[in-house]
Amino acid sequence: MKLAMIGLGKMGFAMTQRLIDHGHEVVVYDLDAEALERAAKLGAIPANSLEQCVENLATKPRTVWLMVPAGEPVAVIIQDLALLLDEEDIILDGGNSNYQQSIERANMLRYKGIHLLDVGVSGGIWGLENGFNLMIGGEEEAFAQVEPVFVALAPVNGYQLIGPSGAGHFANMVHNGIEYGMMQAIAEGFELIAAKEEMDIDLAALARLWGNGSVIRSWLLELAGNVYEEDPNLDWVEPFVPDTGEGRWTVQESIDLGIPLPVITLALQMRFISQQDDNHAARLLAALRNQFGGHEVRRR
Repeated sequence: MKLAMIGLGKMGFAMTQRLIDHGHEVVVYDLDAEALERAAKLGAIPANSLEQCVENLATKPRTVWLMVPAGEPVAVIIQDLALLLDEEDIILDGGNSNYQQSIERANMLRYKGIHLLDVGVSGGIWGLENGFNLMIGGEEEAFAQVEPVFVALAPVNGYQLIGPSGAGHFANMVHNGIEYGMMQAIAEGFELIAAKEEMDIDLAALARLWGNGSVIRSWLLELAGNVYEEDPNLDWVEPFVPDTGEGRWTVQESIDLGIPLPVITLALQMRFISQQDDNHAARLLAALRNQFGGHEVRRR
């Protein structure tokens, strides 16, 4: 099918490439002319404006996927698209938007008959090769219309309509909160092992060992092995770990609902500590985020 991809950052570009590789036509728009040029070399159809992007989607209903930063950028583009699209057209927000805003936007667009699917996306920069895990919220009719796109982007059994508008971004928020806790536990464990210098344990080898059959085996351990093979002391990375919003939202939701989340809450607090202190665990956390998501790190 033919669709538009708005936003050609690390994730949007990789998703565009995967869609093209699976036989879909993709119209692309981004403020970065170089990104548009690179996408065109893959076979994408570049557009110089949102208007031109929509015009290139001749067949209705039209499908537009947003992969832009959450917050004001998403709000502005959705407002513009509401004037350009027609009844039964579909917008997919694949960014890390707050689920409450996604519910409000879906309700707003319904007055014009436009569908909004909120799509939580996991897989990071490895999604191009392995596929992206997709948590989708919205109406079943719209989901069925664009399901071929999900089939192309996700691995087998890697996508699902999980609930009404907002459910996709809500699940993704909690997913990212869980990620905070898992990464923090791994980082703390390896800091303890690294501190026991007389044992002289090979951290990369241990991460590989634990990744084969242990109870705590995971993709994050595989990535930790990658990090330690590059530099066991992690001297190349500053111990500064940003929190991008989802962890805070998850903790706030736990407060609103009265559901205790001690591990995720403390993991969020440790990220705050990393922004003020220098420690091994924070360096590993920063390096792991770079490994799975291509997130920028402060290099020494």
